[in-house]
Amino acid sequence: MFLRPYRGTALIALSLLITVVIFDLAIPRLVQRIIDQGIARRDRGLVIHTSLWMLGISALSMLIAVGNNITSIRVGEGVARDLRRALFLKIQSFSYANLDRQQTGQLLVRLTSDVNTVKGLVQISLRIGTRAPLMMLGSLALMVSTSRQLALLLVPLLLVTSVLIGFFILKTEPLFRKVQLKLDALNGVLQENIAGARLVKSLVRADREVERFGAANDELTERSIAVSKFSSTMMPALTSCINIGTVVVIWAGGRQTIHGQLTLGQLVAFANYLLSTMTPLVMMTLLSNMWAAGFASLRRVEEVLATEPDVVDAAETIPLDSATGSDVTFDDVSFAYRANDGATAEAVLHDLALAAKPGQMLAILGATGVGKTTLVNLIPRLYDVTKGAVRVQGVDVRRLKQAALLDRLAMVPQDALLFAGTVRDNLAYGKPHASDAELEAAARAAQAHDFIRQLPEGYGATVAPRGANFSGGQRQRLCIARALVLQAPILILDDSTSAVDIETEANIQDAIRALQGSGTLFVVAQRISSVLRADCILVLEHGRIVAKGTHAELLASSPVYREIYDSQLGAGARMEP
Repeated sequence: MFLRPYRGTALIALSLLITVVIFDLAIPRLVQRIIDQGIARRDRGLVIHTSLWMLGISALSMLIAVGNNITSIRVGEGVARDLRRALFLKIQSFSYANLDRQQTGQLLVRLTSDVNTVKGLVQISLRIGTRAPLMMLGSLALMVSTSRQLALLLVPLLLVTSVLIGFFILKTEPLFRKVQLKLDALNGVLQENIAGARLVKSLVRADREVERFGAANDELTERSIAVSKFSSTMMPALTSCINIGTVVVIWAGGRQTIHGQLTLGQLVAFANYLLSTMTPLVMMTLLSNMWAAGFASLRRVEEVLATEPDVVDAAETIPLDSATGSDVTFDDVSFAYRANDGATAEAVLHDLALAAKPGQMLAILGATGVGKTTLVNLIPRLYDVTKGAVRVQGVDVRRLKQAALLDRLAMVPQDALLFAGTVRDNLAYGKPHASDAELEAAARAAQAHDFIRQLPEGYGATVAPRGANFSGGQRQRLCIARALVLQAPILILDDSTSAVDIETEANIQDAIRALQGSGTLFVVAQRISSVLRADCILVLEHGRIVAKGTHAELLASSPVYREIYDSQLGAGARMEP
């Protein structure tokens, strides 16, 4: 499929290659002519004339081979570019569930190492990989036309050699797949270590990470050595076959020449054609490792491309009113994650029923791991519910176009991720044509304008990758501002003010509610201060809503809420909205 756009260029490469093969096969015939008609008859003119032909053919063959190499490279690079683009687009289409089952390191290997290996496979196939079998077949045909008896003597040897090559290729392909799996594991360790470098240092766990890397590195090395050991037996076996073939030709052909059944020129030509037959076999053997690695990488790329996103648009979707409405309801919703093998694990949310009205702030409170983030991830349909329905404006989100749904949503996840660029670039990431006034208004609401203004370049200040040159609280406020720029009617803050102080958090919430107007605000939190101003607080425990109400109502009626309140503030302490 990916070769189809380049079939014209590929045909040119193959045509040039066929021409090179024809020229190469002509050389032994010209050598035969020099020996039998020039040297034997002492015809100096014929020797010179034929030699000049050989030089001309060799020079022309070299130029055509260069053309073949250039066109093959163009095809290979084009296929690699299209593969990378297809893989990138496929990964962009993945839902959270797909990404949960695909490690970042594995996807990076598919996009880089595997694509490069497939590119090498395409280029080799259009160059040496095709030239070798053409040379072999052409040489065999010319061997038969030169001396059928000698050719028949070599048939068993050629069959044995071909079987050996096929055996090695079939055996090395699965070995290379295992090497690639070990490379995946090594990349996974590297990705985790680099992403968590600060945590590793802060917890003084460098020794453990060195051990993990060493184990993965050793396993990759051992697997690679095993492949090399197996491959190392190929060359001695083929060299023996070539030597045996040469001995047979010299012995049997020499006898025929002595008895006048074969000319010396024919014997030399036959010997050259034997080398032209066996040498491609040697090349194919040397290339077998690259072929095996290429086909293994191709299968791995195809696995990613064949993966279907867990969340897709329905065949018939319902249009969403873009002008009004931001109400969200959960109707008897349950949810369970899927394991890597596709099986459904134990449910993490059970029979949830809730309703958030326009203009409301709905807070979700609970301990770590009770399903708070999972709950809000169901609203933008990052996952599909296992049971029940999530509705926006009364419409099941599974009946809406994902693009239309996401246009009504803005979400600030737990991980406050900033991209390399400038502050302005990051704030306008979701709305590239936002005006400076819109960016500033959002930054003011997120309590970020003051510290941005104090930067030497203000909104044009450079942001390091992942926002490494900003503090945790600053990153969170910039991420909130980025979401506010979208002016979406539904805003989800997933524990996104945990790194700011209580006063700043209160100011952010007040500013957001003023900016949102009739919009709906969801706040996921673990600390009481984040939920005091909520119109409705949901208390989650073991994936179930165990209490619902305002701060005052829950303080009076919910033992679970009071326990959380007392554990954070101390028994008898009070914090008012």
